[in-house]
Amino acid sequence: MLRINQITLSVNDREEMLGKYICAHLGIGRRDLVSYSVYKRSIDARKKDIKIVYTVDVVVSDESKILSKKIKDVSVITQYQYTVPSKGNKKMRHRPIVVGFGPAGMFAALLLAKEGYRPIVIERGSKMEERVEKVERFWKEGILDPSCNVQFGEGGAGTFSDGKLTTRVKDPRSRKVLEELVAAGAKEEILQEAHPHIGTDKLRNVVRNIREQIIALGGSFHFNTLVEDLVIEDGKVCGVVTKKGILKSETVLLCIGHSARDTYQALYDHSITMTPKAFAVGVRVEHKQEEIDACQYGDGSLAKKLGAAEYYLTHTADNGRGVFSFCMCPGGVVVPSNSEIDSIVTNGMSYAARDGENANSAILVQVGPKDYGEEILSGIAFQEMLEKRAYVMGKGGYKAPAQYIHDYLEHTISTELQGVQPSYALGVTLCNMHELFPKDIDVALTQGLQAFTRKIKGFEKGIMIGVETRSSSPVRVERDTQSLQSVSVKGLYPCGEGCGYAGGIVSAAIDGLKVAEEVIKVYQPPKVKEVK
Repeated sequence: MLRINQITLSVNDREEMLGKYICAHLGIGRRDLVSYSVYKRSIDARKKDIKIVYTVDVVVSDESKILSKKIKDVSVITQYQYTVPSKGNKKMRHRPIVVGFGPAGMFAALLLAKEGYRPIVIERGSKMEERVEKVERFWKEGILDPSCNVQFGEGGAGTFSDGKLTTRVKDPRSRKVLEELVAAGAKEEILQEAHPHIGTDKLRNVVRNIREQIIALGGSFHFNTLVEDLVIEDGKVCGVVTKKGILKSETVLLCIGHSARDTYQALYDHSITMTPKAFAVGVRVEHKQEEIDACQYGDGSLAKKLGAAEYYLTHTADNGRGVFSFCMCPGGVVVPSNSEIDSIVTNGMSYAARDGENANSAILVQVGPKDYGEEILSGIAFQEMLEKRAYVMGKGGYKAPAQYIHDYLEHTISTELQGVQPSYALGVTLCNMHELFPKDIDVALTQGLQAFTRKIKGFEKGIMIGVETRSSSPVRVERDTQSLQSVSVKGLYPCGEGCGYAGGIVSAAIDGLKVAEEVIKVYQPPKVKEVK
């Protein structure tokens, strides 16, 4: 099979015309094109002469003749087929335990279930149906459940997001992840889109379907169950401790999220090797989506055909810090995302249609141990400090501190809401956002926003809402590069974003597959019959 990159159509061309363009590119007649399929589709809006760019896989009647021409952007490919490793010989005395049911835990549990290991999934938050009710209650009434919220519960933090499936990880397992999501109910277009997303509303159903599939394959779930501690003997994990008692297992997949601060503390108390990790902090910014569409497409009406426009921005401040947009949510809302009382954390969320009035994105500044110290858990303390400060600046009631970007840049306090109306459900308090971050970070954020106003016309009209601190894990739970087990405790498999090995839905899911594969390589499926 051949793969052709850079087949371009105008926005007015129909996709059915691809066959004509393929034949012209290869210099063949239509009858010599046996079949073709779209592998990837993207929008090139860099020059306002907008093009739809395709990567296509084709079958032709004489492949060798085409290859002899050495045509640009044409290569031979072998279709990727995901294969599960052969099962190991070691007997598994107890069913494997998967701690956490975000993307890493979800895909680890799914693979183990498909291979007959009947995993036990333990999730501190509620199942999806209950979780949605608790989250929406917080957004409407300000009543927070610290155990079940935007950070904790079935599906993980990504459930209340745009459901972005873009990843920079060059791992062929990403195709496997997308195929499983489609099998569970996601739209087939995610297999082709260069920047695929599901949307929070659709993602919830996908997560439920994967849970039901795991149960049908013999897996079981403990929701509303916090893993309070690990049982470790002679350097090996033997199980986990919950309020319901001890669950025994010699294989524990630690798929916690990046907000599991009590779990990090438990690991620290066991002297399990962890290292502080750089992350990023900043704000959410909101703009009118129609203005982003007009700026990015040149003609805002094209959004009806191309979808709500996105952007990705980067800048390096004079002090060397990177400033960048993150998790841009077209047509979305800014959501209260804290998991602790009397604190503020923001995040962005879009529904599948991306048809909201505002666009939002995190604008983040890189931070590291030089900002908060070299102690293992000092990054967590830094996050907590900012979240508490934001709560105080918001003046209670979980209102978030906010300021219009042009006022921030001019060091002027915003006095009233005008223009872009913030979508943050619990309301905002206008204040001086220069008081939120330490000076070095504030300076970098200021320079980044100044640079972005030069890149996107009208960017300064937006409003900034604080604080965003949970973009990634502040620690890494160290693991062996071959077996993927903790370097401190045998049988403990740190996995996914919370343990420092991923940075989004797809990369976390890939890591879940990788860890499950390592378990499969070692063990035979357990033969126990009881369901716990």
